[in-house]
Amino acid sequence: MSVGGAVAGSRRNGVSTRRRVSVASMFGGVIVLFWVVAAFLWSRMVPFDPQAQYPAQRFLPPGADHLLGTDQFGRDVFSRLLAGSRSVMVIAPTATVLAVGAGTMIGLAAGAGRRWVDEVIMRILDTVLVFPTIIASVLFVALLGRGVGVVVAAVGLSFVPIVARSVRAATLVERRKPYVEAALLRGEPTWSLMVRELLPNVSHTVAVEATSRLGDAVFAAATLSFLGLGQAPGSADWGASVADNRGWLQNAPWTVLAPALAIASLVVSVALVSDEVRTRWGA
Repeated sequence: MSVGGAVAGSRRNGVSTRRRVSVASMFGGVIVLFWVVAAFLWSRMVPFDPQAQYPAQRFLPPGADHLLGTDQFGRDVFSRLLAGSRSVMVIAPTATVLAVGAGTMIGLAAGAGRRWVDEVIMRILDTVLVFPTIIASVLFVALLGRGVGVVVAAVGLSFVPIVARSVRAATLVERRKPYVEAALLRGEPTWSLMVRELLPNVSHTVAVEATSRLGDAVFAAATLSFLGLGQAPGSADWGASVADNRGWLQNAPWTVLAPALAIASLVVSVALVSDEVRTRWGA
């Protein structure tokens, strides 16, 4: 049930309806916006150099001088948290764009193409989906090496089959409708049918997939960094920070909990926004 928030309008079956944006989705949107701002303006927001080491200030607990304490090298955890948001907010959205773009075109081709085209595409996708997303990403990075571009490609491509299957399902529903039959009778080529007729009418599915995959991409990128396959050790990346400090969890829990909670806050917030998009589009 939606409570509170701003009123938004929509139209279904020719009847205008109005519903309120849920408080949860608004809260999630604020958190996402905060991390987006931090990713672009972190250099102006940090109280200390995130890479500066002060051995005399190792493992200081959270306080007035260091809001989230310091780590094993005396680095300010809060500053590193803000700096680490940049890699997350670059890798995850870029990987999502790759996944949604490629997956949408493949799904449209499968749903709008001939039966044998659909069969070939779906069998290939089924084969790829045998591997769990994280396992596929790990194998990709392990083969091609470490780097932002490799991580983006690994995460993005691993989500392509999921997006493609959803878009294909929506395309098959749309293909039975009169406007598609009319386009076929006019002799429209397949590419025109996909882009001009079908794509605008499956945009709700694409929007839902985009918001859903964004949260998954954040978690996948952080997991790769935690495993040492993403950002280089010692970087401010959240996953790498959790991995670097996990040995100090009992003595200095803030060094692990801060980046872990940052990952959780972004993943959960994106999920709340995704739920709102799903509800609003009726997907």
